[in-house]
Amino acid sequence: MNVSNEKIRVLVAKPGLDGHDRGAKVIARALRDAGFEVVYTGLHQTPEMVVRAAIEEDVHVVGLSILSGAHNALVPEIMDGLKKEGLTDALILVGGIIPEDDIIELKKLGVHMVFTPGASLQEVVDYIQANAPKRT
Repeated sequence: MNVSNEKIRVLVAKPGLDGHDRGAKVIARALRDAGFEVVYTGLHQTPEMVVRAAIEEDVHVVGLSILSGAHNALVPEIMDGLKKEGLTDALILVGGIIPEDDIIELKKLGVHMVFTPGASLQEVVDYIQANAPKRT
């Protein structure tokens, strides 16, 4: 639980070739309105670009928006990169069209939560508030 006065920093990333970013922008705006500091990467980010942004921005939360179906390829690369760079305490969230069986596998990789269509903005905000790591 994040009980420090430090603002929770969230990276909202669009890895891969998915060109649909309306949902990511809606999430980014909702998180900002909830008081989080939000960094949005824009479209067509490579896993390496996402990892670099997470490290450079010193984020507490990495949110990956993936609608292309490439989550099984992209998320493991991002998770490996974050681990190699030592960002092991960040809360990792994935949003998008993710089949139930894949959600189980993503969680085995270390993804904390997967939000699928129908999840409310408030659910995402509440989850981050309750689970973002505290840093001193």
